[in-house]
Amino acid sequence: MMFGGRSAITGKDAENPKHRAYLLDSMRRKFPALSDVAVDYWWGGWVAVAKNSLPFVYAVPGQDNVFCGGGYAGSGVSFSIHVGRKLAMMAAGRTFTTGASFLTREPRRYPFPSLMRLGQRIVYRAMQGFFGGAITPTVWPVVYSKFRGQQLATVIAIISVILSLSSTLGPTLGGFLTDTFSWHWLFLVNIVPGLLVATVVWVTIDIDKPNLSLLRDFDVTGMLLMATFLGCLQYALQEGPRSDWLDDDTIRAAAAVSTVGGGLFFWRALTYRQPIVDLRAYLSRNFAFGSFFTFVVGIGMYGTTFLVPLFLAQVRGYNALQIGLTIIVTGLVTMMMSPLSTWIARRLDLRLMLAIGLGLFAFSMYLTATLTNQTGFWELFVPQVVRGLGLICCYLPANMIALGTLPQDKMRNAAGLYNLTRDLGGAIGLATIVTLMNTRLHFHWNRLIEDINPARASVQQFLDLQVNRFDPLIPGDPSHAAIKMLADLVRREALVLTYNDLLLLIGSLFIFALMLLPLVGRPRSFLSH
Repeated sequence: MMFGGRSAITGKDAENPKHRAYLLDSMRRKFPALSDVAVDYWWGGWVAVAKNSLPFVYAVPGQDNVFCGGGYAGSGVSFSIHVGRKLAMMAAGRTFTTGASFLTREPRRYPFPSLMRLGQRIVYRAMQGFFGGAITPTVWPVVYSKFRGQQLATVIAIISVILSLSSTLGPTLGGFLTDTFSWHWLFLVNIVPGLLVATVVWVTIDIDKPNLSLLRDFDVTGMLLMATFLGCLQYALQEGPRSDWLDDDTIRAAAAVSTVGGGLFFWRALTYRQPIVDLRAYLSRNFAFGSFFTFVVGIGMYGTTFLVPLFLAQVRGYNALQIGLTIIVTGLVTMMMSPLSTWIARRLDLRLMLAIGLGLFAFSMYLTATLTNQTGFWELFVPQVVRGLGLICCYLPANMIALGTLPQDKMRNAAGLYNLTRDLGGAIGLATIVTLMNTRLHFHWNRLIEDINPARASVQQFLDLQVNRFDPLIPGDPSHAAIKMLADLVRREALVLTYNDLLLLIGSLFIFALMLLPLVGRPRSFLSH
């Protein structure tokens, strides 16, 4: 029997015993009947996955008597036996006599193979963040300097809805592209729209002239310290739950570097004459609270976009397209109700409007936290509608509370901080959710198995029923299969309880934010003619 899973990312770490321990723990949790099986051989290394997810066996071009077989990792290890047999026949000079002759075709090469290495892709992702990260912060200074009155509220509402649609419609489009074509189109689909938008912006938008003199005092040191601080922090938070936190050398090093880098970054930002980020913007009470509210909204928006699809995949077994069609409701509601948000903002105090939004979102979490193993589209419909209404009542007032009271010369820096706060809310929120998810899953699993005792009549009746069902279907002892099925059912119910806990926790965070609203000063109104 061969059992495999994800191992080391680098060859240097391949022999670390933690990978073997992690794999053994996964096997024993998923297959309790194998807990006492001895492991005779351990191996770790690279695995080839073909572009079309099909295995291949062929003679290596330009090499005499050299044959290659691989690619079966993308199709299940059962193909490894088939590939091994075909490879042995080819090496022995025998021809295939039955089936699967297509496996002898040379695998299709990836386009631009020299650009597909892991390190290069990391560089490209870093470039995407470096250049794309400046787009949103530049939007808000332009909006506040070029628009007033009802136009300002309308533009802010439109931008906020677009940001929300990216996280709600994205999974739907992504599921369609993945099921219809391949995952590569998740990236390729952005090329033409990106070029079109860049061209339109270059031709039609002329805001101001560049001030190249600012480059002389550009705070490169501050930028590197900030990247080190936030990058190591996010890595430690995301990878910590899977690596036993500070028991892992890499996580411990990342946490230490983040702590030192954070201290140096804050010192640099408060003492340098032209810091990369001017933290003094937080001296404005409304900006500080507005940033906190958008931090909370970021946790709620990204957290629910993560939890609900994961629930539908793990518990209900939905594919990518089915998940997208289920969670599209929130995006459609925010899109349809965006004109109403402007109308509400002109007639209500922005603090009251934000209170309504935070309250509706918290209420939607209460409605969603009634998940069962049968929850589907219609059970999630009303909670998603309420969540969409809550989000549309949060975007506009949170933005105007934070940025609406700042002088124009502080707007550009503050807009960058505001956008960073929302993204940090999503990143830190997701990392915290993953950590709590593991903790709560183990808690509910241990609580549930306390009552799953074969000595109980109901449990024994279930096992006997499954044994009788499996007996004519599988060789060997069917009791192991019955126990495995029972373990899967218990894990499913533990997952449902875990998701409900996390949704209630997100709702509690919104209630806490709601309680802070009385501390916000009355924001300056931009909505009057």
